[in-house]
Amino acid sequence: MFHRRKKESNTILLPLSDSSHTNTEIPMPPSHTHTPTSLRNSTSNLFSFKSFLFILSLLLNLYLLLILWAPSSFPLHPTSTRLSSSSTTRRHILFAIASSSLSWPRRHPYLTLWYSPNTTRAVAFLDSPPPPPNTNSSSSPLPPVIISGDTSGFPYTFRGGLRSAIRVARVVKEAVDRDESDVRWFVFGDDDTVFFVENVVRVLSKYDHDQWIYVGSNSESYDQNVKYSFEMAFGGGGFAISYSLGRVLSRVLDSCLKRYGHLYGSDSRIYSCVAELGVGLTHEPGFHQLDMRGNLFGMLAAHPLSPLLSLHHLDAVEPLFPKMNRTQALEHLMEAANVDPARILQQTVCYDQSNSLTFSVSWGFAIQLYKGNELLPDLLSLQKTFVPWRRGSKVEANFMFNTRDYPRDPCKRPSVFFFNSVTSDKGGIWSSYTKHDLGNCFESNTVKQLKQILVFSTKLVPTIEQMKAPRRQCCNVLPSSNESISIHIRQCGINERISMQS
Repeated sequence: MFHRRKKESNTILLPLSDSSHTNTEIPMPPSHTHTPTSLRNSTSNLFSFKSFLFILSLLLNLYLLLILWAPSSFPLHPTSTRLSSSSTTRRHILFAIASSSLSWPRRHPYLTLWYSPNTTRAVAFLDSPPPPPNTNSSSSPLPPVIISGDTSGFPYTFRGGLRSAIRVARVVKEAVDRDESDVRWFVFGDDDTVFFVENVVRVLSKYDHDQWIYVGSNSESYDQNVKYSFEMAFGGGGFAISYSLGRVLSRVLDSCLKRYGHLYGSDSRIYSCVAELGVGLTHEPGFHQLDMRGNLFGMLAAHPLSPLLSLHHLDAVEPLFPKMNRTQALEHLMEAANVDPARILQQTVCYDQSNSLTFSVSWGFAIQLYKGNELLPDLLSLQKTFVPWRRGSKVEANFMFNTRDYPRDPCKRPSVFFFNSVTSDKGGIWSSYTKHDLGNCFESNTVKQLKQILVFSTKLVPTIEQMKAPRRQCCNVLPSSNESISIHIRQCGINERISMQS
């Protein structure tokens, strides 16, 4: 408790502590002993007002110093000052495609697979004007062509490389410097890169375009990543740069390119310049460089649990579907992708316990039918239907994913049903898959009689939260006829496991 102050004493009595039984007295300073109360209040008020003025003046001076000394060409923070609360759409993304007058005539059919002037913003950068179009060629619309600027003044010392790597790297600057309105993301790729635009939009929506963000993926080849970098976005697979980062990178790119004349490719240069800005790679496995050759079946049948964003190096692989050329096969894949883009190539595994069968569904591409119980983890690894990008007997097949052997004997492989058609209505989506004949292999009566598999699903529209923590979907084998089986793909229950129930 507190004690009264004694009138005859110039002391202050402090409260007693819990353990003290006596008063503690602290004498007042002599200078305050005879100071009138009114004078003390006046002095205190004057001191407070002067302190306020001093602090206000100090803050104003600091603000002026920041304005004068901060470089006018760079933001004070690594974010854009633009405010945007709306969702990212196709019109917010500008695709910049690197090509040449030599490759343009034979590769522009790839662009027609995904480019639409009504919904997609894209420009193509060439070294010189392309030749006049062949009168017999497709009349499908193509992106506007821009002739790249002169790069003869930049050093290039990589022995055996191509100087065009500098021009392709500067596509980043030239695309940004176009200063097109309402761009949130710049996406870069080659003229043989096929993008799945709706999935690109959906994936980039996970990120804040007002931050400095560099999005892409490695090569599928371990050796290619060792040679170049595990933190570099490989350019053929495509990569994205946020608007905010693009503005800054555009300003420093030319000075940066002069330091990296010893590098081989354009993507190495972009990676180096982005790294100098202190920005690392945000990995998205749906961008596919495809540093491999041969048959892509093993990769497409066990795609990672991530939206398909791009396919590259398609000239170096076999057609994706049998009895079709490359363009026809890609058009066929696009038929499914256009109906349900988020589900394309997504792997779902379900079991028919009554017939002891395992179905591995790569939606929109193929279904593999195994006799017996195949455990899910085994089916997630990729069958080695492909070979490394580099040729030679001494080249090792080291990839960035788990692989398993692909039997040489066709009769030891699972039965394969390739995507045939897709229809949709308000009730859902039906896709059909027809059996691919491998010859005179012994099959059980159930498998031998089966000619078609029908798959029912609803359109996959994951939220941003679901994309950040994706979960594989489940499926049921429905009662069917001898020649046809139906499968229903659906969300898994909370405690549901993807396994053969015993």
